[in-house]
Amino acid sequence: MVALLGRLQTIPSATVLRGEVLPERVPSDGLLILRDDDPGDPEITLSPRRYHYEHRAEVEAIVAPRQPADRDAALDDLLAAIGTAIAADRTLGGLCDWIEASAPQPVDLPVEGAATLKAAIVPITLTYSTADPLA
Repeated sequence: MVALLGRLQTIPSATVLRGEVLPERVPSDGLLILRDDDPGDPEITLSPRRYHYEHRAEVEAIVAPRQPADRDAALDDLLAAIGTAIAADRTLGGLCDWIEASAPQPVDLPVEGAATLKAAIVPITLTYSTADPLA
């Protein structure tokens, strides 16, 4: 997950966190929160022993532009930046066989006394094999 976090941190216009709760203030340029999620049960091959994963992680993309009318465009720009960052290195420097984002799941986050935050959850599948499930 460290490599995926690093890939997301190449997005210059967003603050990127890992496993954090939603802060009280969302930066006007956008916020990404990487959720590791569960890698699930691997398929195992023998001789040599290898563990094959299709690990699903999620990225929460949240925008709070100064003008509420700009929410949709700001979220679209942030989602496009996620896609560009992932497409730039689909193997995370050789650590994965392939990573791919799925369609974002949009959501509005109500804020008491303020404009609603526009957000989306982006599922990301990391396909990889390892000799050690703890590595």
